[in-house]
Amino acid sequence: MIQQTSTRRGASPAAVVAAGVTKVYGEQGAAVHALRGVDIRFEAHAFTAIMGPSGSGKSTLLHCLAGLDAVSQGQVWLGDIEISGLDDAGLTRLRRERMGFIFQSFNLLPTLTAAENIRLPAEIAGRAVDEGLLEQVVAKMRLGDRLGHRPSELSGGQQQRVAVARALVSRPAVVFADEPTGNLDSNSGSDLLSFLRSSVDELGQTIIMVTHDPHAASYADRVVFVRDGHFVHELSMPTADGVLDTMKKLEG
Repeated sequence: MIQQTSTRRGASPAAVVAAGVTKVYGEQGAAVHALRGVDIRFEAHAFTAIMGPSGSGKSTLLHCLAGLDAVSQGQVWLGDIEISGLDDAGLTRLRRERMGFIFQSFNLLPTLTAAENIRLPAEIAGRAVDEGLLEQVVAKMRLGDRLGHRPSELSGGQQQRVAVARALVSRPAVVFADEPTGNLDSNSGSDLLSFLRSSVDELGQTIIMVTHDPHAASYADRVVFVRDGHFVHELSMPTADGVLDTMKKLEG
């Protein structure tokens, strides 16, 4: 096993904690152990990437952290709330009020404009949108002249920027991003990652991102590596080359 390294923000408070998290799909002889007793903390106001070989459990870990998938054993905490103990109604409310999501497929509603898509989560939650934050995020995402356009009238990069703005304007405790650059060209992907980086540095956001791309992971403060359902390694202040070297060791 590769030895762990310390993180540069070790004294920061934890935004999300997994304690002994196990996830099993199926039963008995057909059981698949996707996660095997994962213990890990994710710091607040930091950008953390999750990486690992194909089938390592990285996406399963993200889904369990976000309450999108129930753990088989163990606990997951969002701040001081144990989300692994909530029922469906409690999870729905928590995701609506405390979490933001960015997916590879954008998940915009085609009949709504960009502005309406951005405002939608807050409106569903019955909260007023912080207009100052909305203006700041729209400017940062370079969406000012696209707010009246529907998704079909936007490029892939613009649609993903709308999805990022939607995730940020409700001031979530954590933004969970699952391969957010997967459907973007290299330039649009780099723009998006720069936006995510600045949302941490300038807005104090907390981001947990699954990616397979060492370049994407290099934008994070910390990269954690999963293999065979275990948390096995981490890197602070990662470079693309350092992440690639670690991935080669894990896959070897």
